[in-house]
Amino acid sequence: MNTTSDADAETASDITTEHTAAPVLTLTASSALLMDAATGTVLFEQNAAKERPIASVTKIMTLLLIFQALHNQTIQLEDLIPVSAHAASMGGSQVYLEEGETQTVETLIKCIVVASANDACVAMAEQLAGSEEAFVRQMNETAASLGMLHTHFANCCGLDTEGHYSTAYDIALMSRELTVNYPEIFDYTSIWMEDITHHTARGDTSFTLNNTNHLIKQYPYATGLKTGFTSTAGFCLSATASKDGMDFIAVVLNAPSSKERMADIETLFEWGFANCQVYTDENLDSLPKLPVSRGRHSQLSLKYESAFYHLDTTNTAGELAKKIELPDSVEAPIKKGDIIGKAVYTLNDNTVGSVNLLASESIPLITLKDTCQQLLHRFFLSEPD
Repeated sequence: MNTTSDADAETASDITTEHTAAPVLTLTASSALLMDAATGTVLFEQNAAKERPIASVTKIMTLLLIFQALHNQTIQLEDLIPVSAHAASMGGSQVYLEEGETQTVETLIKCIVVASANDACVAMAEQLAGSEEAFVRQMNETAASLGMLHTHFANCCGLDTEGHYSTAYDIALMSRELTVNYPEIFDYTSIWMEDITHHTARGDTSFTLNNTNHLIKQYPYATGLKTGFTSTAGFCLSATASKDGMDFIAVVLNAPSSKERMADIETLFEWGFANCQVYTDENLDSLPKLPVSRGRHSQLSLKYESAFYHLDTTNTAGELAKKIELPDSVEAPIKKGDIIGKAVYTLNDNTVGSVNLLASESIPLITLKDTCQQLLHRFFLSEPD
């Protein structure tokens, strides 16, 4: 069965994990964190509240704003985006876009996700907000709304700049926001190599994108997400992986090398998959109907508010049990969506969560007119003696 976690970590300055005894993991990165994507539960952390430069991991926020714009239909994947002189001038990782060139939104997403292209980031930022500076303000506003209390962005691509920093915990928050709300991102993070075509005044030329996240080739459960490196930030990575119904986000910052960055991420994932077990209940079973007093209808239909998800971190096997808690009857008026009862879930006799049981319809108070109509209906349908 599946459970919603009771306690998510609330701030980067006060990170708590689900384990009573913190696991001992040997990592090379200065900061690290493992999070359950479904609930936001922190399973492991090491200096996860430390503010650090994060290099191109920054682009997770850039991508989040792009996918929000797609969802809001501000832009479409096939829209053509012009490349400005400023975008074309970006150093660092790039796909060598030229001033005046146009590319589709989807191609620029691939350039950002796969090749970590700074020029593509700026082109999209200018399209969405009018300027990179205005886009960065949106990045910081979104970070604040997500509770990323120890993050400040100074550019949209992660180039080392004073006042540009985040934490492992905050990175996990924005990674979760992107992947849970816009799972189509995985269509792009899974691309290993792909050719794009530059459309310039000199004609069309081909350019090959190579994924900077080698984890998707090295680790069988990897699904994404974004690498980063500068001499100041060190080797960074926010990564996602899925196995046996569990979806994890792992973050490492300031690892000494690309190889050690990947090894740290694998260590986090392997520990999580080995020590956690997921219990789910899709809640597809039927619920009893409840008698209704003083209502226009005599019975109330019920529905589950959601499926149930529980990530057990105690590494103990058990059988998930469910108990339906309902009143004997309910009284009108009742609104659709009212909480009527709950399903309580226990694991090894310990309560691990619950799901509300809701009214699936509205039932108003019965009126005098309703009563008369019911009496007439019964009279005409009654059998003569």
